[in-house]
Amino acid sequence: MSDVISAALLAEVFVTLFVIMDPPGTIPLFLSLTSGRSPVLRKRAAWQAVVVAFGVIVVFALFGGQILNYLNISFPALQAAGGLLLLLVALELLTGKVDEPTASQNVNVALVPLGTPLLAGPGAIVATMVFVERIDARPDLVAVVLGIVGVHVVLWLTMRFSLGILRVIKEAGVTLVTRISGLLLSAIAVQLVADAVRAFIAGEG
Repeated sequence: MSDVISAALLAEVFVTLFVIMDPPGTIPLFLSLTSGRSPVLRKRAAWQAVVVAFGVIVVFALFGGQILNYLNISFPALQAAGGLLLLLVALELLTGKVDEPTASQNVNVALVPLGTPLLAGPGAIVATMVFVERIDARPDLVAVVLGIVGVHVVLWLTMRFSLGILRVIKEAGVTLVTRISGLLLSAIAVQLVADAVRAFIAGEG
């Protein structure tokens, strides 16, 4: 039974982080931020951005609970805040009203804004902390780790082969996948808020 639950958790972690971090949606942003750079530098930027994003996610996965305790914030409060935050992100994906970051000559775009906050943004951090809180046994831990690693592998592959992918799916394909991601993310956000409300009611009872 634990294996089945872990498989479900793995799928939930992967899908949730996938729609939040939005690998297809990073294609035009990655290409614009790395425009004018050689293929070698573009490949380097791809893996550097993924490493930075993974590092930020891991730090909050390991120490997010301690941060909450220090700030005296309950987990249901984090769930509710995370759900509202994800809902805002989902609305941006659905409407296409996402501010496009610009590259700076003095900043490594693989670190900022690609690695963070585009990939490892508040939504991904909150979602990761929510999943870590649900770990009860080793199979759950393995599922969460595999889900996080899997999404980052997809992110690297997407940026690594961004030019070829863009030629295949075109701008319209990127837009379509982004809209679908927004729809899925909005449902996840509503579920987070509903779970938080139930936790608050149970706590009061």
